[in-house]
Amino acid sequence: MYRWMSHALLWLLGVLPALIALGSLPAGTFDTAGGVLNALGRLTGIGGLGLLLVTAIVSFRIPGFDRLFGGLTTLWHIHHLMGAISFLLLLAHPLLLALAASQVSLATAVAVLYPSGVAVGLGWGALLLMMVFLAPSFSFFGAPHYQRWKSLHKLSGVAALLALAHTFMLARTTAEPWSTLIWLVLAGAAIAALSYGLVFARRAAQHRYTVTGVARPANNVVELSLEPVGKALRYQAGQFVYLTPYDSKLQAGYREEHPYTLSSAPGESGLRIAIKDLGDASRAIGAIAHGSEVRIMGPYGAFFPVHNRDSELWVAGGIGITPFLGRARELAVRGEAVDMHLIYCVQDEARALFGDELRRFSSRIPGFSLTMHYFYKHGPLAGDFVRDHCSDCAQRQVYACGPGPLNGLVRQIALAAGVPRHHFHSEEFDLL
Repeated sequence: MYRWMSHALLWLLGVLPALIALGSLPAGTFDTAGGVLNALGRLTGIGGLGLLLVTAIVSFRIPGFDRLFGGLTTLWHIHHLMGAISFLLLLAHPLLLALAASQVSLATAVAVLYPSGVAVGLGWGALLLMMVFLAPSFSFFGAPHYQRWKSLHKLSGVAALLALAHTFMLARTTAEPWSTLIWLVLAGAAIAALSYGLVFARRAAQHRYTVTGVARPANNVVELSLEPVGKALRYQAGQFVYLTPYDSKLQAGYREEHPYTLSSAPGESGLRIAIKDLGDASRAIGAIAHGSEVRIMGPYGAFFPVHNRDSELWVAGGIGITPFLGRARELAVRGEAVDMHLIYCVQDEARALFGDELRRFSSRIPGFSLTMHYFYKHGPLAGDFVRDHCSDCAQRQVYACGPGPLNGLVRQIALAAGVPRHHFHSEEFDLL
């Protein structure tokens, strides 16, 4: 299935209740200002709840499902956008109904807003809970703490239940049995998705591994080596996983899951995961004990296509080298001729992670070339630098992985050089 079709179907599912409600409105609904406002108030409430339930449905992480949408990062962006639109629609819902009621009298409008009954109170409760768990998601108070954000996000399930109860008690726009059927199907799918994430995924979709080594390619980066206990994970180069350590002596992060990119080649017996110190958990994992257990859930992501015969330009920044490292290790094992150029951007020579190994790939992999870009020497990455070292960049598929500003800069350079938009691919790895 084409990705645009997956995206379109997901959005259609979210707005379908509102479309059915729109078709159920009686003739003459839009003849007066009060009628228009009342109809919009109902449709925004129905549309907001539909999108909220679909947002919950896509929050589960079945490995492989995210590839239909271009990877888990893209699916998360859809999740965020749907959640934001859902909140705005649900916020507009009571205001529009109150404006419609103001056509009768101010007292009627106030009565619409005032939570005098259980049903209206449930609706306001859902809105208030959405404000609480959405605030950190959109960084209203700065970058959120990952585990705190995860805990607060569980309120989304309560908010959805309150909104559903509010709708069942007051729904009268869509004729029965369609109204009940629509909400039961969407609510059932959302509950199934949440149950998968909270119960099934933790029991059946996790892979147990043992820590067999901790390498330190830099002061603030470690690379864990893991061997499977039982069934090994199957994955593709450039994908990422959620790792949960079970070393109780860790100073932070014990039994907390965090996403990390695989740096190993798919053909290896074990896994390798490069982790940069970006917080308490990633800092503490550098001291994880040999022989301790970790659990892996995944794989996720669709950075590299399964099959590609085109020439490629890779641009990595800092720890963003990880997906390219995994793919280069895979190519080194295969020994097949390729046409790939890697530009690796780092501050200076000391921060070139896996630099020696990458240089060896230039001689081991036919058609693989490496260009180092040092910010202290070359300044910000520029189009002239890219074209000087990769003159045919416009004819290549371009992959970028690094900090957001670098990815944005590479995109500008690629498009200015004539690279078609659909030939540019980036991995921002922003999963909050």
